[in-house]
Amino acid sequence: MDWLELCYMSVEELAPLIREKKVSPVEVTRAHLKRIDATEPTLNAFITLMDEEALESAKQAEAEIQSGRYRGPLHGVSLGLKDLYYTRGTRTTSGVRVYEEFVSDYDSTVTRRLLDAGAILLGKLNLAPLAMSGRGENPYFGDALNPWSAGVIPGGSSSGSGVAAASGQCTITMGSDTGGSIRIPASFCNLVGHKPTYGVVSRYGVSPLSWSLDHCGPMTRTVMDCALTMNAIAGHDPNDPSSSRVAPPDYAIALKSGVKGLRVGIPKEFFEWPMEPEVRDATLKAIDVLRELGCEVRDVSWPNFYDAVTMGHLISITEGSSIHAPMVRSRGSEEVDAILRKFPRIEAGLMISAVDYLQALKLRRSYTLATHRVMEGLDALVGPTMPMTPFPLGAAEVRLEDRTFAAEKAIPIYTRPYDLNGFPAVTVPCGFSSDGLPIGLQIAALPHRDDVALRAAYSYQEATDWHKRRPPI
Repeated sequence: MDWLELCYMSVEELAPLIREKKVSPVEVTRAHLKRIDATEPTLNAFITLMDEEALESAKQAEAEIQSGRYRGPLHGVSLGLKDLYYTRGTRTTSGVRVYEEFVSDYDSTVTRRLLDAGAILLGKLNLAPLAMSGRGENPYFGDALNPWSAGVIPGGSSSGSGVAAASGQCTITMGSDTGGSIRIPASFCNLVGHKPTYGVVSRYGVSPLSWSLDHCGPMTRTVMDCALTMNAIAGHDPNDPSSSRVAPPDYAIALKSGVKGLRVGIPKEFFEWPMEPEVRDATLKAIDVLRELGCEVRDVSWPNFYDAVTMGHLISITEGSSIHAPMVRSRGSEEVDAILRKFPRIEAGLMISAVDYLQALKLRRSYTLATHRVMEGLDALVGPTMPMTPFPLGAAEVRLEDRTFAAEKAIPIYTRPYDLNGFPAVTVPCGFSSDGLPIGLQIAALPHRDDVALRAAYSYQEATDWHKRRPPI
């Protein structure tokens, strides 16, 4: 079998071949390492490549499968982790030089569950420093470059995760999402990205940015692969105080029941916000596909939708500053000074009063209750993932219709709301701009109804072929 075809196969396609011993985990791993070797000098998706460890794990997986100890669909499948998931014995940098030598003596819960499922860890992936940017650029380890066009951002903060999955370097990647950091790069790189319900996936052993907003989730090329990954990582973890005790369903089984009769709301506010015309057109066409598949599409209003960015920003910079304050105060190095210059919100967060922070939490509660009211009589909310397609690296501002916005404020306008209220949200490819850049459709559901959001995304993906396109790299 052609090695490049192995790199672009989904878990759904690879798993039966591996299980039936038609393809070996070693063959799959070598194919991905070859792909990394060919593309990494350009893409820079990895901070730490674990090629030797990966081959050893692949040999072990092959021996297990040969002896009849097949673990399941992720056994022998390649994996990349955003470099804030702890990995025992391998450094976790969080994207900054300050933590370049940090090596954990334990695995994060997500890492351990994926390894126990038989996934082959290829390495740790690039990200925006401290996960603090929706653009995904990294001045310390170099920028990860979008495989669809090297001159545009891949999105962040899970930039390397988006690049690695889209370019065939990994079958599965893991990101984290505080204001959209899974869904932003997934949309910009033509991937499926799933931000689960808050608490469904453990954050134990994952370097935090905001303890009340952080989510961990998968980034893959198909919805089924997201569901299969969720089956491995979801579930209660006593090591994580925020971990939900609601038993997760089998996400993969739920996908194929269709969407006939699914009640889908389209908030009018989504389309009152400025966006690129091609994004608007692709989103409306995708909604028409859902309607044709049997969804009951309804126009709804979400009046305080716009408040999410401001509230979420205040909460995240306050919590993020608290988390990173010891580093700022105890390590007066040039590197720390550089971080503060590039990310002034760390210092800004230290200046926010307890009154302001508590008021934001109070408003967040009313915001979440308001979202539940919007969802009354609905199963899902649908709209664009991003108001724009990927824009040039280094751009601090973006032009949308007749207005100019700071890039970091415009990027999360549609993603931040679901971090703030903890609802599950999935982005799925829904088109390309005239210059060949990806566009994503976002589907959200009620808490602990991740299966509904994934099912709608799956039905849409099965009816279209946007996800089958490969980047030119």
